[in-house]
Amino acid sequence: MRDIEPILKKIRDTVKSHKLAAEGQYSRYLHFIPEGDTLRINEYGVADAANILYSLGDFSDSPIFRQGFIDAFASLQKPDTGLFQEPTHFPVHTTAHCTAALELFDRRPAPPKALLPYINKDKLYELLDSLEWVKSPWNNSHIGAGIYVSLMLSGVAGREFENDYFAWFWEEADPETGLWRKGCLNQPGSAPVYQHMAGSFHYLFNHEYACRPLRYPERMIDTNLELYRSAGALPDYFGKTCNFIQIDWIYCLTRASRQTPHRFHEVKAALRSFANDYFDYLDAVDPTKDKSFDDLHALFGTVCAIAELYRALPGEFTAAKPPKLVLDRRPFI
Repeated sequence: MRDIEPILKKIRDTVKSHKLAAEGQYSRYLHFIPEGDTLRINEYGVADAANILYSLGDFSDSPIFRQGFIDAFASLQKPDTGLFQEPTHFPVHTTAHCTAALELFDRRPAPPKALLPYINKDKLYELLDSLEWVKSPWNNSHIGAGIYVSLMLSGVAGREFENDYFAWFWEEADPETGLWRKGCLNQPGSAPVYQHMAGSFHYLFNHEYACRPLRYPERMIDTNLELYRSAGALPDYFGKTCNFIQIDWIYCLTRASRQTPHRFHEVKAALRSFANDYFDYLDAVDPTKDKSFDDLHALFGTVCAIAELYRALPGEFTAAKPPKLVLDRRPFI
């Protein structure tokens, strides 16, 4: 049994070092602040500090702790549009990410006024159809998944919107790969399959939250096992950095496996092999010298990967407190 507590301690120490003077306020970066930026409160700094603290069981029950985060989120929401904005992501992504993090405190943001038109089915389908499914499925999935989370978790959309949303995805699932969107993979100009997988992950966690079935879970498993086993199919940095590509791949395997026994033992073997290699990287990393570890948003992606691996491989790893995956509470990371 492998003890991952030293890894979790490095993560806790990193989050603590990014805290600013006021309760609930965090910088996204510390050692590797992008040129032109400063050490300041940041939407992803606040949201991902909250996400990581929750994931590692370090949420305080202090009213001052909770109110500090709630006030920080309120200060970051744009009053005219109801959106959260940060230059590295689409506003829909930042809005969904902050809305999801605020849910950890049992609170909702003010309504996202700029997104209200998409409650209408025609407008929603127009948006989904307009996304760049061929060349940029990963990047654009931030919009396609974020619109659902922004409207549902803020409490402005309901059952009819939700049914419309998932009906579209049922019809658009690809029967060959189990990913989204059919007809958009393996054609001239199409992004690599791993980018379609990473984009599909964002729609998958919405399906998981709403307890919606996958149309082709067996094919999703086949696709992800093939990605892992085929040289060059995944990017060179896979398993060697802090970001989200690891949880994307892990989650597609673990959650598709909940809906079918297809290749169950092969899935476990692949996860086990990857987990040990990834924990080797995390054991060795120096948080002050690794740019990805210094980015609280990227680090949160790694925390999610750790949490899902911990629960997918029971008894193989140990920690003082079992890490939790925020996606088991609400969608979006």
